[in-house]
Parts: sequence; structure tokens; C-alpha cells
Amino acid sequence: MDSNILSKKYSDLMELASNKKDEYASAKPFPFILLDDFFNPEYLSQVLGDFPDLSKSDYTHEFKTGSRNEEKKFVSTSPEIFTKKINHFFNFLHSHIFLDFLKELAGVKEYLIPDPYFWGSGLHETKKDGFLKIHADFNVHPLLKLYRRINVITYLNKNWKDEWGGHVELWNKDVSKCIHKVLPIFNRVVIFSTSTFTMHGHPLPLTCPNNNSRKSLICYFYTNGRPKSEIDKKLPAHNTLYFNRKDSEDNVDKTMVEFKKIFGKFYVRKKSNTLY
Repeated sequence: MDSNILSKKYSDLMELASNKKDEYASAKPFPFILLDDFFNPEYLSQVLGDFPDLSKSDYTHEFKTGSRNEEKKFVSTSPEIFTKKINHFFNFLHSHIFLDFLKELAGVKEYLIPDPYFWGSGLHETKKDGFLKIHADFNVHPLLKLYRRINVITYLNKNWKDEWGGHVELWNKDVSKCIHKVLPIFNRVVIFSTSTFTMHGHPLPLTCPNNNSRKSLICYFYTNGRPKSEIDKKLPAHNTLYFNRKDSEDNVDKTMVEFKKIFGKFYVRKKSNTLY
């Protein structure tokens, strides 16, 4: 393993997984862990230096202003825009070393599979006033037909202030209470299990300066099959599901959104009650 990628305190990933797997499994409202200073800060600073302004890229999907669920959010899943340094970062997270670490940490019995297509993952950037309503992730990869099991989010936001918001919020199953709020600061990694019942998002608009933004590098991991307890029998395969927070003024759009990728760009079309 390249010793320049990880910070020294996390250099032995299997030891880390063994030490943290009980903490991960018992976390509420669903299995997750937060790891600060996970990567070598000099290495991650170089990755951040290569992070483009996604609002100016031809290989970016923008969630248009006026959406009830997401706004001023830009996502690039296209390797065409990834520099060598960014590709190197993702290649590490897709390596067997990191997959073995995730499998042990999360107690996944099936073999984990990375997504070479970066479906919905990759580079994420949210501008001022942007938000992402509370949701459960799409649970089946539309191309590979594999079950989505784990999200890994690496935040790149240096000198991020608490009052700017952008916390990723982890909510209980009936969306009546936020259990954890995680500030998206530089070199903070959040790993969590994902299913139909894992509610999360950052529902409040960002208040950061216009010349700043919330940046992250995101990977999703899949398996061929999953425990029956993680499958909603009424909705075994679905796109992203958005939910209103209890006792809030949310008014989410429950129309399911299907993404179709063509020539490195995203085109969006909506279908009501559409399943994969």
C-alpha cells in the first residue's frame, strides 16, 4: 500500500477495522463511523488542489434551482474530468486493501464490489443556498443490478465554519429526530451502511460565502445480495426516496427521478412510482 495516502495513525487498516467494528455496528440511528485526519493531509491537499469548479464543467449534472429536494448541487461522475491525482485517490478506495477493510469494519458477509461507473458518486459540490433533503439512497445499481451497501464520503472543506451549515444529518427511521449532525470539515471521512431505512441528508441551505462551497469525494460499494432485514418487501428496488422531516415545513417532491448518462453528461427524466 502507498504509505503516502493514509495518515500514520490509520496506516494499518485491518487493525482499525477490528478495533472499530463493534462501534460501527452499534452506532445509532444506523451503522456508521466518523474518522478524522484519515488521509495524509499533504496528499489530500493535493487532491483538493485538483478539484475543479463543477459549476463550470461540461461533465457535470446540476440540480436546478427550484427543486424541492436538492438545489445548487453539482455532481461529476465522469472520469473525463478526473485528474491523475483524483483517479489515484479513487483507485485506492476501489482497491482490494480498502475493500477488505470496509468488509471487516461493516461486518458485510458478501464480497464488496466498487462501482467503476461512479453512478451518482464521484465529485460532489454544493454552492451557497444549496441543500439536500432527508432521503434514503437508491438501493440497486441500475446497470449492474447489485445492492448498494456502503457509502464512503471524504470531505475537502478547509476552515469550514459551523455556522455555514452543510452538516450531514443522520435521522431515525420515521424521520422524527436527528440523531447525529456531522460538520463537513477537511479530511473527515464518514462511512455508513445504506438501505431503504437509512435516512440522511443536509436539509438546511448553506450559508457559506459566495466564493466557497461544500466539496466531497464519494464512493458507493455494492454486493450481490443482502440480508432480508435490509429489504423493504413493498419496495425491494427503488430510486432515491425523499422524506419530510416531522414537525418541519418540508414539502419534498416524492416523484422518483431516473438519471440517464450519455456521453459523460447527465440527462434527467422523471417517472412517478418507477422502480428499477
